[in-house]
Amino acid sequence: MPEFKIGIVGATGYTGSELVRLLAHHPKVTIDFVTSESYKGKKISDVHPHLTDTVDIDLISVDDVPGYEPDLVFLALPHGVSMSFVEKLGTDRFPIIDLSGDFRFNDRDLYEKWYEKEHTASEYMEQAVYGLPELFRDEIRNARLVANPGCYPTSSILALAPLIKHDFINPTSIIVDSKSGVTGAGAKPKRGLHFPNVFGNFSAYSLKSHRHTPEIESVLKHHSGFSTEVLFTPHLLPIDRGILTTTYSTPKQAMSAEKVEELFHSVYEKEHFIRVFDSPPSLKNVRGSNYCDIHATYDERTNRIITVSTIDNLVKGAAGQAIQNMNIMFGFIESTGLRYIPLNP
Repeated sequence: MPEFKIGIVGATGYTGSELVRLLAHHPKVTIDFVTSESYKGKKISDVHPHLTDTVDIDLISVDDVPGYEPDLVFLALPHGVSMSFVEKLGTDRFPIIDLSGDFRFNDRDLYEKWYEKEHTASEYMEQAVYGLPELFRDEIRNARLVANPGCYPTSSILALAPLIKHDFINPTSIIVDSKSGVTGAGAKPKRGLHFPNVFGNFSAYSLKSHRHTPEIESVLKHHSGFSTEVLFTPHLLPIDRGILTTTYSTPKQAMSAEKVEELFHSVYEKEHFIRVFDSPPSLKNVRGSNYCDIHATYDERTNRIITVSTIDNLVKGAAGQAIQNMNIMFGFIESTGLRYIPLNP
């Protein structure tokens, strides 16, 4: 029997519907309510037909949430909207896992600089815990507000954290090269995501200015104690989901491929969802799953450490990681409801 009731605010976008899909068969929770301002009164399966006969719950307005008594609420809302929900309802009635970027920084000025909007609930920024389980599991366990990481930062931070934490690399000369499927931009139609523009195409965007840059830098500093400087360049792949990230960094000590590989195996050997490979991973091998696959090596000719990591941006990069955080907060085995084998082909 389910033990906890869950609410999902903003359930009709990609991450919201992915939360519904993954939670529908979670053995320990039941979905108490889902919200949508655009489709309130309809069933979620009317908006997302793939949920038909699995989840046919009616969509309600966010204004109706105070009438419910959930044990936890997921916010799958746009940046700038989540803060309004937290400002209005607080975190005393139920813990919140926010999938937007509104609480990923504890520095209001940093948020307002990169997101270019005023933060109206800054008193909660210090309270928020960054929800990357492999790095901050102990803090997540007792949190009332968890800031679910961005998809690009998840793939980047997990590949770089062992190297910086163990003083393997110069933390101020890191290059991060990431490629993502188009679902990372959300469900709202955009000119640059129009099928004729994306199909058969490949492009870089937000050079020098992507808001995930300071997220990667600040989280790596918080985890390791070292200030970091990251040159981050995102690219758009002509696929629906998945992220492949390659990082390049300079070692601070005598290095070998064997030493790098041994580090990653030792750091992540007990993790549920990180798989360390001896060769570069591919997107097909994580599709639809909560895994992050990582390959790390050293190139003697250029004196560079190279990592390649892959995730499904909607699962480990969003909804799956949010559920992983929920499992930690409720004291469940971390992989509960997330043991999905990747879809390949």
